[in-house]
Amino acid sequence: MTDAGSPETGAPPPGARPARYPRTANGLIGSMIVTVLLVGGFVALRSLATNDLEVKPTAVDYLSVVAPAQESGFAIVYPPQLPNGWMATSVDYTPGSRPAWGVGMLTENGRFAGLRQEDRSLDELLETYVDDEAIEGDPVNVEGSVAPVWRSFSDDGGDHAFAAEVGDEIVLVYGSADVEALLALLERLTAEAR
Repeated sequence: MTDAGSPETGAPPPGARPARYPRTANGLIGSMIVTVLLVGGFVALRSLATNDLEVKPTAVDYLSVVAPAQESGFAIVYPPQLPNGWMATSVDYTPGSRPAWGVGMLTENGRFAGLRQEDRSLDELLETYVDDEAIEGDPVNVEGSVAPVWRSFSDDGGDHAFAAEVGDEIVLVYGSADVEALLALLERLTAEAR
């Protein structure tokens, strides 16, 4: 039988302390420098190996919601066509006893414009989609739209909104797009059957 501390087993003799490497401040600083250089090298290689990906918005077919909503009895307000260069990027439709719907769009300049229609108070809609401290401006007459007169609002951040009551719902057109672009959208709004 061999002793536990014998050279044949390779184990240290009982009660022996394991060997330690010498620890110095210079050794610690050297280790930190090596670590920083390795991380920096990894980041540099990664930046060279990856291209900046440009995320482009995807167009959605908002008109596909219109006919089913109308069939359910919702007098949905929508633009049959968007102004030139615009793209619908999101659509939201909630059917039921209090239906609601909205479309998010980008103008030809990449500015946001939104359309929201639902049975909520105008104050709630302004707070949710524009600003809780939106300032009301002069009303605007829009020939050929679903409502002849629209209330106008703006906020300190440069957003604008137009609101009108159509049937039992409030229709809100809003966004960071300029006033002329939002008015161009208002002119196209209809509730005609598709």
